[in-house]
Amino acid sequence: MLVHICCSVDSHFFMEKLQHEFPDEKLIGFFYDPNIHPYSEYQLRLLDVQRSCQKLGITLIEGEYDYENWLHAVRGWENEPEKGKRCEVCFDRRFEVSAYKALELGETSMTTTLLVSPKKSQEQLKKSGDAFYASHGVKFIAFDYRKNGGTNDQGRVSREQQLYRQDYCGCLYGLTLQRQQQHRLMDEMFSPLGRQILPASIEERLELYQKRMELEEQNNDYRIIKERFLNYRLLSASLTVGLDVIPSYPLFYSTINRTSTEGKIEFEIEGQFFLNREEVRFITIDTFNTLTASSYKNTQALMFNPPSLQIEMGLRMHLTHSPFNTSAIIVVDDIPSGKISLILETKTYEDTREKLYFS
Repeated sequence: MLVHICCSVDSHFFMEKLQHEFPDEKLIGFFYDPNIHPYSEYQLRLLDVQRSCQKLGITLIEGEYDYENWLHAVRGWENEPEKGKRCEVCFDRRFEVSAYKALELGETSMTTTLLVSPKKSQEQLKKSGDAFYASHGVKFIAFDYRKNGGTNDQGRVSREQQLYRQDYCGCLYGLTLQRQQQHRLMDEMFSPLGRQILPASIEERLELYQKRMELEEQNNDYRIIKERFLNYRLLSASLTVGLDVIPSYPLFYSTINRTSTEGKIEFEIEGQFFLNREEVRFITIDTFNTLTASSYKNTQALMFNPPSLQIEMGLRMHLTHSPFNTSAIIVVDDIPSGKISLILETKTYEDTREKLYFS
């Protein structure tokens, strides 16, 4: 039987149930989810599914990540709610490709782990599956493992196995609507110019779960723990001196009261040059290099290839002598001497992140 897989939280519990009820049935997992966006999120979910299938001894096949074709398929349904028409089109697309994969492998039946997700309509899934049985001859079997406390059991299994528990379906449009309703920043869509890995980002989680895989291969004990912290995202920034735009690099946690301010350098203390407005300070790229043991040629080079966030935060701590300081610290090639106009649009917010603890 071909089993279309959406994510490990659904698939691990679902596959365990199938193995228990059909011990003689060969199960083939098929990860085909071009709806997942961004690609780093797709990689993270695939990684956890690979781990799950390895634990269960199930063969896994990865389908094509044809995201552009998926976008074309759901065009016109971008604003549909969860379980609406867009989801139906999305199921049809994934089931069609899964049915062809089943035929290619000589399988006569298929199912999907989406059936166990409490956020999905089983009737909607069954309708799509039955339609492809009629047109392709691949029987769709709709297992209901939610009933009789199944959803609670699924949650227990995902916690015991420390699976990656995503908080959105994977779809860009579903995520947009969800974050709007939650009044939350859609920080999943942030991708820094210099590819710096930001806290609580998908890239940070991907690194964590890759490290988890290494620990398991080495038989090392570990635990994934959630923690609360103050997160930060830079939305836009620019520095103008007179009519000239100057290359500038705001350190992480740089904020001002508004989104823009103007002023002139008023005084200097130990290589830090202070604006006469908004608690803004400047350091040169030479100072940055000295204090971080770096060798950037200029600020533009820093913008495109910044150091790790840990190095940046160490520099902030060195300059401010405080773990709570959120004043704007701007790196420039040379300290400006004229009138300075700074635009700094940021978002600071309470958030949670996962941390990996191991011996």
